[in-house]
Amino acid sequence: MDIYTIIFLALAVFIFLRLRSVLGQRTGNERPPFDRAARNAVQGAQDNNVVSMPGKVIDQAPLAPTADVAPPTDRWKGLAEPGTPLAQGLDAISAQDSSFDPRHFLSGARSAYEMIVLAFANGDRRALRDLLSSEVYESFEAVIKDREKHEQKTETRFVSIDKAELVGAETRDRSAQLTVRFVSQMISVTRDKAGTIVDGNPDKVADITDVWTFARDTSSRDPNWKLVGTGSAH
Repeated sequence: MDIYTIIFLALAVFIFLRLRSVLGQRTGNERPPFDRAARNAVQGAQDNNVVSMPGKVIDQAPLAPTADVAPPTDRWKGLAEPGTPLAQGLDAISAQDSSFDPRHFLSGARSAYEMIVLAFANGDRRALRDLLSSEVYESFEAVIKDREKHEQKTETRFVSIDKAELVGAETRDRSAQLTVRFVSQMISVTRDKAGTIVDGNPDKVADITDVWTFARDTSSRDPNWKLVGTGSAH
């Protein structure tokens, strides 16, 4: 046996011993191989029990239906008393649209209220057309045209929106309608071409209460609500 054979045999023994010390040896008590696919399947099943929470932005995509875990008497807690026409109306809307969330709606309605008031003051027809029903848009545009005819401009600034509360809810065929009372403070003034004030006061904060009705077709994929009626309260 030459010197090279002895060297190769020594290397082979050395490598074998190193592998044995690193990998270990079977004793009969080893755990079964890790099954990543099986674990992912179990994890996926657990994830299916997670209930998605609704968002808070008006222009979000429609909310996914969520399980109603609250007792029926507490379903509209803070929004409507059990057994009232408002609560019954909310039940009817929810029956037609399982994704309906009145709190999410109110959050969006506050934003829509401010957007519509400012768009009306600025004569922004494009913004109004997307937010109003055709009937309400026509009445708003008539006022805008009258201001333009007399070369008047209105300046409106919100100080605060103090309250937005549901006061009515009902369904008409596949149309859901929600009425909201807004209590706000704003400054508004209308000036003529020369800058003379013809209405309002730039230095006075006015307390405003508006009662607006919004509607949407619950059979439509469009999640947006439109203003279909306006009124005021004193």
